[in-house]
Amino acid sequence: MKVLVLYYSKGGNTKKLANAVLEGVDSVDGVQGVLKNTKEVTKEDFIEANGIIAGSPVYFGTMAAQLKAVFDDFVSTRRKMDGKVGAAFATSGDPTGGKETTMMSIIQAFLIYGMVISGDPLSATGHYGVACMGAPDDTTLENAKKLGERVAQLALKLSD
Repeated sequence: MKVLVLYYSKGGNTKKLANAVLEGVDSVDGVQGVLKNTKEVTKEDFIEANGIIAGSPVYFGTMAAQLKAVFDDFVSTRRKMDGKVGAAFATSGDPTGGKETTMMSIIQAFLIYGMVISGDPLSATGHYGVACMGAPDDTTLENAKKLGERVAQLALKLSD
């Protein structure tokens, strides 16, 4: 079983967070994490994944155009995504820079794809996903691992 960790990163902070999410996914027996940026991802990656955790920097309070383009371009896979797990993460350059609205824009895309949404677990922050300002600190990296682990566990449960 696979969980795709999909991200767009311009400055590197979102990629750092994506790598921590991947560690969490890979910590679950029976689940393989697949890390792809928006230039590398294919429709087959979407179809093969039992879950997708997508991340973006904040651009005007929403996901980056590069990530949105993936959701737009892969709309033909929509019916094959029904019932899979979706989750989000975000990075910003400002404390109030729109991290939650960015995660919600990703979550909205997953809902349209028919996916089951997961936030981060209560052992992390228990909110919409994982987010940080600037480079992720150790606590944020740990929370990102918890999000990856949670999505991998949910994907296993839903596949039964």
